[in-house]
Amino acid sequence: MSVADVENSEIVVPISELSLGIGIEVKFGTGFCLDLACRFIGTNYHVAAIVQAHKIKGERVIQRYLASGPDDEGATLNDVPAFGLMKYTLNRDLAIFELQHALPHHHGVTFSLADLQVGQQVDIYAYPKEPVNPRRKLMRFPGTFKGQTTTGLLAFDYGMSAGKAIRPGASGGIVVDDKSRQIVGVLNGVDKEGETIALAVPIQSLEDFVSKVQPFLAQSIFPSARKISPVSEDLYPQFTPPSAGLVEHRPDEPYAVSLLRKNAQTLADSMRNFIAVQRLAWGSGDKEPAAQAEYEVRVIDGSQMFRSFPDGKKELEGIPPPSLSHSIVPGVEWSELPEMVGTELRLKVHQVADANASDKRMMVFQYAASVEDSVCRFTYSMDYVLFKTSRTVTVACYGEVWTDEHMNIIRISEHYELPGQRKIYHVVVIYGWLKRADEPARLIPLTISARTQHQKQIDWCRGQFTDYQVFGSQVKIIANN
Repeated sequence: MSVADVENSEIVVPISELSLGIGIEVKFGTGFCLDLACRFIGTNYHVAAIVQAHKIKGERVIQRYLASGPDDEGATLNDVPAFGLMKYTLNRDLAIFELQHALPHHHGVTFSLADLQVGQQVDIYAYPKEPVNPRRKLMRFPGTFKGQTTTGLLAFDYGMSAGKAIRPGASGGIVVDDKSRQIVGVLNGVDKEGETIALAVPIQSLEDFVSKVQPFLAQSIFPSARKISPVSEDLYPQFTPPSAGLVEHRPDEPYAVSLLRKNAQTLADSMRNFIAVQRLAWGSGDKEPAAQAEYEVRVIDGSQMFRSFPDGKKELEGIPPPSLSHSIVPGVEWSELPEMVGTELRLKVHQVADANASDKRMMVFQYAASVEDSVCRFTYSMDYVLFKTSRTVTVACYGEVWTDEHMNIIRISEHYELPGQRKIYHVVVIYGWLKRADEPARLIPLTISARTQHQKQIDWCRGQFTDYQVFGSQVKIIANN
């Protein structure tokens, strides 16, 4: 999709806040549709910090994500026109507003992660503040790429628009390549010495930010990014173990499988105590989410409890299903799957050829278990308002485990068919590294994606873990006979 109709304000939007006090104060900024449906609005950190927008183009803001701040590593004091000094990291001067509903008659465009060439021609689109007229209009400023600054920003020589230079209020606009019509930067300011030089945050910084705060969104708007998709498919066809026949002893497993099991158990043990926020979204097919919720999850000795975030006081044993005709709520697969791979010896595991996933070399292991192995189970929960019931069934299952070259588990999938329904359940868990000062790096669950398929109906639930707060540790003593 191109930006040919950007003059019609289908991609770039004005952001403003009207404050009533002793006088009337209006704060201005610019934003742009981050996703195709335009439910997420991208802008600068300094815009989101100053303009406390509750609505954008009439749609309510339900969440605000900030890429930087005064406590950010590398943050510096920066002079923001009309507002004074603010502390943040220049090349992470980004923020996202999540709207309750997508903006009608608006859409996003594609982004370019390619390096810019000196002299490359661009167009800058923004809503600068007019000196006299309070009604702003979208303006286009032609420019050429000049180079990258020492702070990691992109610099562009730019020309006037109707004889006017870029003014305050333009921050958060977009820089678009003249030929590909892809977004190559996010405008964050102009040269303070009076030269007609515009500065922009690189798209790579935007991709890193979106991947951190909205990994499912990042997968759709940055498909070429070198990160494993949280809804990635298995790399190989379903694994069907050969018939075992009658044997007296269980055969020894290859060394790589034994090491995988050991690392899987270590991963499961390391996640037995923590507190985090779990954000969930439910939907069907390829539609936008129909319901969303946030819960604080507290895991103590492997048992998890929930409360609504941030103000919930009642503790829940499980996440309540949304008020939808069809829905699914993932359980504790993020901990059960590595524990199953690590300790369940009836699970058949074998290694297949290494493969590339998002330009990363992965070691791949497949597993499977039959109904008779009694390894995999699924729990039906029914809420009849006055009472609740649940039923657990044993199912056949299969899936894949991906590891890096050091056998650290990065992804686990699980699939099975529910008995008598022809309904297929899929779940994918992505793990990543949490690195904190004065603490060893540790693997943690990042995302969990579950979906069911029944005839043509596909229902899904996507969850993300953020804001890790507390970790405990335990020592397990294993005696060798």
